[in-house]
Amino acid sequence: MTPEAAAEPLVSLSDIAEIELWILKRMKEFTLGDHSSVFKGMGFNFVGVRDWEPGDRVSSIDWAQSSLNNFSPMIMREFEQDSNATIVAVADASLSTRCGVEQTSIAAAVARAIAAVGLSSVLCQDLFGLITFDDRFEPLATARPRVGKPHVLYCLDLYQHRRQTQTTGARTDLAATIAGQLRKTSLVPVISDFLFQDAPRLVSELSLLNATHDVFLVMVDTRFAFQLADVSAGWIRTFDVETGTTRVVSRREFRRLADRVGEWQNAIQALARDADLDIVTVGLDRWEMENTLAGFVAERRLRKL
Repeated sequence: MTPEAAAEPLVSLSDIAEIELWILKRMKEFTLGDHSSVFKGMGFNFVGVRDWEPGDRVSSIDWAQSSLNNFSPMIMREFEQDSNATIVAVADASLSTRCGVEQTSIAAAVARAIAAVGLSSVLCQDLFGLITFDDRFEPLATARPRVGKPHVLYCLDLYQHRRQTQTTGARTDLAATIAGQLRKTSLVPVISDFLFQDAPRLVSELSLLNATHDVFLVMVDTRFAFQLADVSAGWIRTFDVETGTTRVVSRREFRRLADRVGEWQNAIQALARDADLDIVTVGLDRWEMENTLAGFVAERRLRKL
């Protein structure tokens, strides 16, 4: 990936508009307000006020309270909706996801999955939040669940720039961090390529979390990133962007990288099924991805009725 390509948005505003229209078409029967819906709720309940934060909607500003302190900071009215689902996406933001081929990175596929799940929650007026983690399963950033498209855009920006909102210090368990963000039973899609050594341990921890919440895995098929051009050299030096180490591999092993990635991801799928975790695989075909994820989220929500 070139620096110019890395600086471009993983998901542009035009892409978000296309995803939103596609999801509206795919999940129109689940919309609230247009007609009688299968999802029931009592509306919005006022729970208090707080300071403005990125991603807040302008319509929620309490102008009267904000004027008392000269609009610095802005005061927001906070509401809570009686919703059938709260969705908290857990996304892999490790440095390896920023790699790819032909100006297409693994992170772009992860970001599109976040957008598809987030905009599906917006359509159903559900709370949506985000937790990002690095290659050591330590949380980088968290965005607590809220309603609205601006909050989804804020979450995408948080993932795009790998912003760190968690304080550094003692190692934090990812499963404990996820559980700490969930005040009630929630949908928890974990989006990653699962190309890390401790992936089986993470699957085991998520299976324990699945006893309380509805956890499912979204695996990004990353074989495309390892289908590299053939080389004439007998030995190739490779570089690990996460650990900073190098390794010399043979040309034969270099050619089998994509196959080995596929074998590893197939093994993770088997582990997930053995742990009673549902798993869905998504690739670069964006329409197939959004159609799959929108239908999957809708089906998970219907389980709660």
